[in-house]
Amino acid sequence: MDPTMKQFQQKLTEVELEAELLLLARHQMVENDKLRNGNREALTALRKRARTTKTSVPTPFESMMKGVEGSRSRPLVQEVCNTCGNHDSFEKTWMMFPGTDMFASIPFHAAHTILETDQPRLDFEAKKLQSIVKEKSLLISETGALADKIGPGVVRSLVTLKD
Repeated sequence: MDPTMKQFQQKLTEVELEAELLLLARHQMVENDKLRNGNREALTALRKRARTTKTSVPTPFESMMKGVEGSRSRPLVQEVCNTCGNHDSFEKTWMMFPGTDMFASIPFHAAHTILETDQPRLDFEAKKLQSIVKEKSLLISETGALADKIGPGVVRSLVTLKD
């Protein structure tokens, strides 16, 4: 086989591999967004059930100051959950665990705690996948595979934009 043809074939397989990784990252990003949105919706539903918002629950300092005015038998510092508020935190609620088809009846406080700790991890995964998509798009663009549609300079300027 001609050396230029071998070189062309090598470049083509590299671009195809990078394009495949790009498509996988995009697919994974869509799946991650579905999980993030579902998690966010579940947290909103739990807040509605407890009739609280992120700002409606008093801060621990406000709770402490209310406790100082009252009798001396109550503790000075009372922990207040931002989601539970005055809601019964031991009330059972149904939750389907991520990645499974299993429902479990767990305490309200445990359910929203699990969801709240999972949200930052999902946000981090989304940012990581976005950076992979940007990197792969730039790499494919620099090889000239997208030259007929988008110039490498335009893709480079879009990839280097900051949020």
